[in-house]
Amino acid sequence: MRATGHIRIGVSGWRYPPWRGNFYPTGLAQARELAHCGTVFNSLEINGSFYSLQRPESFRSWAAATPPGFVFALKGPRYITLMLKLRNVETPLANFFASGPLALGDKLGPVLWQFPERFGFDPERLEAFLAMLPHTTGAALALARQHDQRLAGRAWLQPVADRPLRHAVEIRSRSFVDAAFVAMLRRHCVALVCADTVDWPRLMDLSADFVYVRLHGSTELYRSAYSDAELDRWAGRIAAWASGRPMRDGTFVTGPDEAPGPRDVYVYFDNTDKLAAPDNAIALMRRLGVGACFPAAA
Repeated sequence: MRATGHIRIGVSGWRYPPWRGNFYPTGLAQARELAHCGTVFNSLEINGSFYSLQRPESFRSWAAATPPGFVFALKGPRYITLMLKLRNVETPLANFFASGPLALGDKLGPVLWQFPERFGFDPERLEAFLAMLPHTTGAALALARQHDQRLAGRAWLQPVADRPLRHAVEIRSRSFVDAAFVAMLRRHCVALVCADTVDWPRLMDLSADFVYVRLHGSTELYRSAYSDAELDRWAGRIAAWASGRPMRDGTFVTGPDEAPGPRDVYVYFDNTDKLAAPDNAIALMRRLGVGACFPAAA
């Protein structure tokens, strides 16, 4: 086991007009915005995959625009979690993995499954879904080969190096504040997302070999910026997770892990209508001594 985990910090999405002339330099071409992010952050969360299936050429271009060592977290489709609510999702899951995520290669990080607030804890349905999730890229490719005709002619089914594939679940209903839910995630080695917001439960139980944090705004959902004191507190939590020290500063279902071991930590800001997210992310990176990977190629 490593002495310390990797810390990945970034923002959720990157194509926001208000950033132009603010976070993005004035006059920067839109096509260069992702490359600019790669000189500042070491990870980003892909939002578009939540709303619709992307294309392999998009994933390839995102991988090419970012430097070595960069990692993307990827949001699973809302069609699976919000519309189907995990029912009859075998083929949609295959279609998702056939749509091109594996084209990211070693830049593919965790897959985030975001549940809507009106979706409550249904042990039988959730157990079936978690059992379907592939935990290696080889298993994801095998699943992708079961896609239906909607992916005909646009599926990415090329051989890939077999690597671990991580999954995380973000909940928004208080019905998930249940020890049975945490135990289920642990059996399947799926991370419970620590979502910081006053609107949903903010839980910090460790359920996988990594930690996934989404900072939506501590006082007003999607709108409030993080103060220096709040960033200091988050830096302390993240440092504890990465170093393997017990992290007791939070809200838990089953309690803090007293012998956790080092974990990789992924942190994404999704606050203030995205306007303060870059500055908050940069400030947190500085507190933790985390830098970007390398400058992106011109």
